[in-house]
Amino acid sequence: MGIEGDRHPLLLLDVDGPLNPYAAAPQRRPAGYSTHRMRPTGWENPWDKPLRVWLDHDHGADLLALPYELVWATTWKSEANDWIGPHLGLPTLPFVDWPVMTPQQNGRLHWKTRSLVAYAKGRPFAWVDDELGPEDREWVRKNHDAPALLHRVDPRLGLLPDDFGALAKWAADQEQVTA
Repeated sequence: MGIEGDRHPLLLLDVDGPLNPYAAAPQRRPAGYSTHRMRPTGWENPWDKPLRVWLDHDHGADLLALPYELVWATTWKSEANDWIGPHLGLPTLPFVDWPVMTPQQNGRLHWKTRSLVAYAKGRPFAWVDDELGPEDREWVRKNHDAPALLHRVDPRLGLLPDDFGALAKWAADQEQVTA
């Protein structure tokens, strides 16, 4: 699965939080993750130190097993294909090329929300991110004519089996509705 085409819903996938549990205790890599040092060109780093990224290599197969069209929805943009995808065994994926990237502010619509709804162009989608809030859910409900799942992942834990289960169930529910 995890193939391209409009038969399946989109899976709009953030990197930092869901795939890279950056908020875990700094010296305690989560079980099942390996440490990678990366220097993406889009990363502003005044200390000239490589970025520490924790990745669980099983996540690639888990994502590809889901009945979705996978899309990077991350500030890594196309660089997710260079730095993240190869470690997970993912093919080159389409990505959202953000017109503007601004920090999340508590209690406000996430800066990604409008762009992701525009990217989906009326297709069903699941969005996996660590910065989702009620404002995003409400805005998508009012402004997107197809089903959408906004699935928040704890950035201390990353994607867990229950998250993959919820994504699989939602996609199966969408298939039953359209069958």
